[in-house]
Amino acid sequence: MSPGRPRPRRPDEQLVEALIPTPLPVASPELAPLPTLPAPAARTSDGVLFDVARPDAAGRVTARALLRALGWTPDLTLHADVVTGAILITPAAEGAHTVGTREELPLPAAARHLCGIATGEPVLLAALPRQNRIVVHPSHTIAAVLADLHARILAEPS
Repeated sequence: MSPGRPRPRRPDEQLVEALIPTPLPVASPELAPLPTLPAPAARTSDGVLFDVARPDAAGRVTARALLRALGWTPDLTLHADVVTGAILITPAAEGAHTVGTREELPLPAAARHLCGIATGEPVLLAALPRQNRIVVHPSHTIAAVLADLHARILAEPS
């Protein structure tokens, strides 16, 4: 038998209660007060919702979360226009395009061409619920904006 290991009990052995100590009462720990968190920073996005997608060969992008947030359902007619290098999409009774049955957003070929959006390249979708619109930004626009921002950040003294 190795030291430190209890000896196996024989079948005729019994525990004697007098030798088993009664557990001591344990007090519940006092709960520490939770720290006060700072107030959340003011949001500057004004309720703008974002998503990233890649247009397929037909120029459609899947945007389920944004479409649902705006309440845009399949077969809703849409108007698409190019504004300042981005595609602005709005619901329109006389629209030439519709939300797809799989909740896809159509990006018309002419608009994609004018904005320099290629098949498979990522685009940033910005839903503006208050205006009931979606703005589609090409990746090269986002890259240029971020490059400018990064240049300003790196130029600032620490």
